[in-house]
Amino acid sequence: MDLDAVFLARLQFAITIAFHYIFPPLSIGLGVLMVFMEGAYLKTGDRQYEAMAKFWTRIFALIFAVGVASGIVMEFQFGTNWATYSRFVGDIFGSALAAEGIFAFFLESGFLAVLVFGWDRVSARMHFFSTVMVSLGSMFSAVWIVVANSWQQTPAGYHIVGEDLDRRAEITDFWAVVFNPSTLDRLIHVLIGAFILGGFFVMSVSAYYLLRRRHETFARRSFSIALPFATVFSIAALISGHSQAITVSRTQPAKLAAFEGHFTNTEGGAPLYLFGIPDETEQRVKAGLAIPGMLSFLVHNDFNQPVTALDDPAIVPGQIAPHETIQDYWPPVNPAFQLYHLMVGLGFLFIVLTVLAAFFRLRGTLFQKPWLLWVFVFAVIGPMVANQVGWAAAEIGRQPWIVYGMLKTADAASPAVSGQEVLISIIMFGLVYLLLLLAWIFVMDSKIKQGPESPEQLAAAAAGKKESFLKAATRLGDRSSPDPMTDARGRTTAGDNDQES
Repeated sequence: MDLDAVFLARLQFAITIAFHYIFPPLSIGLGVLMVFMEGAYLKTGDRQYEAMAKFWTRIFALIFAVGVASGIVMEFQFGTNWATYSRFVGDIFGSALAAEGIFAFFLESGFLAVLVFGWDRVSARMHFFSTVMVSLGSMFSAVWIVVANSWQQTPAGYHIVGEDLDRRAEITDFWAVVFNPSTLDRLIHVLIGAFILGGFFVMSVSAYYLLRRRHETFARRSFSIALPFATVFSIAALISGHSQAITVSRTQPAKLAAFEGHFTNTEGGAPLYLFGIPDETEQRVKAGLAIPGMLSFLVHNDFNQPVTALDDPAIVPGQIAPHETIQDYWPPVNPAFQLYHLMVGLGFLFIVLTVLAAFFRLRGTLFQKPWLLWVFVFAVIGPMVANQVGWAAAEIGRQPWIVYGMLKTADAASPAVSGQEVLISIIMFGLVYLLLLLAWIFVMDSKIKQGPESPEQLAAAAAGKKESFLKAATRLGDRSSPDPMTDARGRTTAGDNDQES
C-alpha cells in the first residue's frame, strides 16, 4: 500500500496542533481574569475574591501542565516530518522560538511555582505580582509563536542563501521579521480569541454552579467579572477581524478570495456570501446567499471597486510555472470558505449572547433565567471551536505554500520519512493524546465538582495558621529566655555551682 507521506505528515501536524491549541487560549484568557480576581481581593480583603483566585489558579495550573506536555511533540515533528522546511526557516524560527523561551516561557514557568504554592509563603502583593507575571508570560509566548507563523504568511526581513535543497532564509532585519505585515493583526486577533474563550469558560462553570445551587455567591461574582470581559472582546473580535481581512486582501489575495468564494469579478463589485457551497469546477458558489457589492465595500469602502478574484494572476506571488495553471495556486476553496464562515458566524453568536446576558445582568434578572444559564454552560464549546477553525482557515488559506511565495508544502516534507512511518507515529501519539485528554477531563471534572473553598473555611484556616504561629513564637520566646539555673543545652547547673562553692 502506497501511503502519501506528505498528506500524513500534514494530518499528524493538524491533529497535534488542534489538540495543543485547546490549552494556550484557555490559559491566556483565564490568566487575565485571575489578575482581576486577585486584584479585587488585594484591594477589598474580601475572602470571596480570595476563594475565586485560589480556585481558578488550581484550574489554570492543570491547563498549563497539559498545554506544555502537548506542545512538545510539535517541535519534534519539525525535525522528523518536515526536515526541508526546518532547514529553510531554521534561522528565522530559531530566533523567534529562542525569544519565546527567554522572554515568555521562563517568565511564566518561573513565577508559576509562586502562583500555585506561594499563597501562605509570600506576601499578598508578591503573590499578586506573580499572577501578573504568569499572565504576561502566557501572552508573550503567544507573541513569538504568532511572529513565527506570521512570517510564513507574509515574509519580511530576510534574504535567500544557497540553491535547490540547500536553500534557506536568513535574517537581515530582526525587527522586520517581528513586525512583518501580518503580525500585529494576527496577534491582536489571537489574543482576543483567547480572552473570549477564558471569559466563556468562567461563565460556563459559574452557570453550572448556579443551576445546581452550589457556591452561589462565588458563581455570581465570577460570572459578573467574566461577562463584561467577554462582551468587550466579542465586539472587539469583529473589529479586529475586519482589520485582518483588509490586510489579507493586500498580502494574500488568494486567501481572501477563497474565504469569500470569490472566483471572478463581475459588474457591481464583489458580493459577500453569508453561506453557500463553492464549486471549483464551475467556479461559482452554489445554494448561497450573497449581499451584492458588500465585499468590495468592506475591503475598499466602495461598493463597485473590484476585489482580487481567484482567476486573477495577481493571486500568484511571482511567475506561474510553465507546467502549471492558475488553479494550481488556489487554496482548497470549499474547506477555507466553510471554516472561515463558521468562525465569523460564531463570532456574531458570541456578541448576541454576551450583549443579551449583559442586558439582563444590568436589569438584575440574569440569574433568574435558567434557560440562559444552560446556554452558557455549553456555550464554552463555541469559542473553542472558533479558535480551532480560525487557525485552520488561516493555514488552509495559505496553501499551496508553507512559506508564502517561497516554499510549497509539497516540497517541504522530509524525503527520508515514509508514509508508513508517519502513520505509525500518528497512531502512537494519537493514543497518547487520547489518554492525556481523558485524564485532563477527569481531573478537571473532579476539581470543578469539588468547587472552591468557602470564605469561612479560608478565614478559619488563616486563624488556625495565625494561632499556630503565635504558639510557635511563644515557645521560641520561652527558649530564648533560659532559666538562670540551666545552661544553653537546658541542663541544670546547680551541681556545678555547689562544687564551685
